Amino acid sequence: MNSTKNKFSIAPMLDWTDKHCRYFHRVLTKQTLLYTEMVTTGAILFGKGDYLDFNHEEHPVSLQLGGSDPKALAQCAKLAQERGYDEINLNVGCPSDRVQNGMFGACLMGNANLVADCVEQMQAQVDIPVTVKTRIGIDDFDSYAFLCHFIETVMPYTSTFIVHARKAWLSGLSPKENREVPPLNYDRVYKLKQDYPNLTIAINGGIKTIDQIKHHLRHVDGVMVGREAYQNPLLLTLIDSQIFGLDTPTIEPKSAIRALYPYIEQQLTQGAQLNHIMRHTLGLFNGFKGARQWRRYLSENAHKKGVGIEVVEQALTFIR
Repeated sequence: MNSTKNKFSIAPMLDWTDKHCRYFHRVLTKQTLLYTEMVTTGAILFGKGDYLDFNHEEHPVSLQLGGSDPKALAQCAKLAQERGYDEINLNVGCPSDRVQNGMFGACLMGNANLVADCVEQMQAQVDIPVTVKTRIGIDDFDSYAFLCHFIETVMPYTSTFIVHARKAWLSGLSPKENREVPPLNYDRVYKLKQDYPNLTIAINGGIKTIDQIKHHLRHVDGVMVGREAYQNPLLLTLIDSQIFGLDTPTIEPKSAIRALYPYIEQQLTQGAQLNHIMRHTLGLFNGFKGARQWRRYLSENAHKKGVGIEVVEQALTFIR
């Protein structure tokens, strides 16, 4: 088995895995590799905001890039390395219309030579790893031979592939449906690892429990979890001990929230809004008595002007 850095990671999720979310997840697990939301090359090179901003505490953290222009991707990879990211990841898995119109995401699977060119030029600019997140196929191109051709074309330039074990339909399904409708095919990802043992292969798609993570790790090098890690973040408190084998105490959920207080206060002084930080924590107490009141109190109060951690502390009083 290969590098432990990719052994467990949280998927890049648009509108979810922003810097506040990643800071919170890092409180829950020290070892997990975190990913940014997908950021397009255009946003980085021409956008008004600072799309490469992250907190030093997030390490190890990977920047996921969306794009298909090798020169622009290489330029962004160089900027990301200068900013201190630990890895660059190229999105070859997102099926949304917006992504296809920009000729990146899952539609790139149909142009393996372009992906190889992109990764080659990115890796030429940086010393940190450049990795690829992909699907097992697109539309009617969903044979194992198609997947192997894609992997073989790109693997001279990267040794790490994160594979969402579903194909993507480029038309007819919404991004949400593309995460749920095409059937999962874990065996195909396992076979990829068997046939290309020198590659680091991580699996993604529909994984929800510690037992499932452990099962997959018997067949591949890494597991990436998306929605479950976000919606039930309590799962993350078990990762360091159960998956990485560390003898570290599991953080208690209320302590995890209070560990955010210095960060919250610092961010509020910089103009952040409390609700933008706390929205990522709403699922932490799922299954606890008072969880609904916790969520409701934050939802009704955290957006108000001038509020601070007193709102969070009050919300915690509902948890039994």
